[in-house]
Amino acid sequence: MPSIHDSRFTIYGINMGKRVGIEVSLAVSEAVKLCNVDVVSAYPITPQTHIVESLSEMVAEGELDAEFICVESEHSAMSACLGSAAAGARVFTSSSSQGLELMHEAVYLGSSMRLPIVMALANRALSAPLSVWGDHSDIMSVRDTGWISVFCENGQEAFDLTVWAFRAAEDKRVLFPVMVNLDGFHLTHVVEPVIIEDEEKVRAYLPPNDFPTPLDPRKPVNMGTFAPPHIFTEMKVSSENAFQAIRPVLTELFEDFAKQFGREYHPVEKYKADDAETLILTMGSYSQTASVAVDELRAKGKKVGQVKIRLWRPFPFEELRAAVKNAKRLIVLDRAVSSGLGGPVATEVKSALFDEPKRPKVASFIGGLGGRDILPEQFVELIEKGEAAADKGQKGEFEFFGVRE
Repeated sequence: MPSIHDSRFTIYGINMGKRVGIEVSLAVSEAVKLCNVDVVSAYPITPQTHIVESLSEMVAEGELDAEFICVESEHSAMSACLGSAAAGARVFTSSSSQGLELMHEAVYLGSSMRLPIVMALANRALSAPLSVWGDHSDIMSVRDTGWISVFCENGQEAFDLTVWAFRAAEDKRVLFPVMVNLDGFHLTHVVEPVIIEDEEKVRAYLPPNDFPTPLDPRKPVNMGTFAPPHIFTEMKVSSENAFQAIRPVLTELFEDFAKQFGREYHPVEKYKADDAETLILTMGSYSQTASVAVDELRAKGKKVGQVKIRLWRPFPFEELRAAVKNAKRLIVLDRAVSSGLGGPVATEVKSALFDEPKRPKVASFIGGLGGRDILPEQFVELIEKGEAAADKGQKGEFEFFGVRE
């Protein structure tokens, strides 16, 4: 019998690559290597360091023909990415938490200049108090920067969506940068079985980068030019119209990925949701734990299901509305706090459903902050509390869940 490292699989009639036990951070770096990047520019910060540390070793040992740029800060890392992508290079970076905040100013430039950069974001809490553990406060701080943003719930998805991200970012109908979100420690530092696809198969799926307007002294172009008040609004409108227009293209690219590799992804995904009266909405690695709770409640005869947001930006309005329209209750779990407002995901979900004539009652909870676990039995409790809150009316706009007495 072959070992797990030698095993092959067939899904939907498609031959899979090698299935290996690998740390999820290293699976991401393997995906980046298979995508044959030209430039990696990054600065170490927990819990994303293993990703770029591994890539630096690949470059040093000749496994990856790329330029690894060692910089003095995350701001410099993104600045190097901007220049490299503008010159037509395939570019990757990775960051987290406070590093992303230091990078924040330059993050806006990647989208407004339409540069196809890919970033792995190892989601981690923002200070203070200081925490190196995971939640979604860092991604929520950059949700309005104009980057495509997708969420992973396991190692296979982290590998797959990294490959997909390059294809999406570089598609001439898209040309926006992509953040691939994977929860700090709950994903980045765990070992999982992951199918590492063959290089030939990835290359067939991902054509060489052909950036349409690379910097060239023989053909000068303007990027990020100065905009006085009489044209700034029109430029922002143009950018937003372009960003909204890519939503169907991203769905098409998910379908292309399924045809090539046999694994399906959708902007909004459902689990036992079609006949559910109560739905719980999650993003990221806690989605799998919530699915266990759904199974337990289903075994007790309760009509409970789950909705997972895969594509966070641009926001999947229509897909979300379709996924929840038949439910009576929708329980939203946020892993970040929008100070003075509540849960950022719940707020956007409520907004998306506001004008719908048929919509579920929404209950908003915030939990799992700073890396705190939410176990399956706690998700059962959360769902039961959410049902009561939806039926009787929630006290306030949201509730914190799992707070120690």
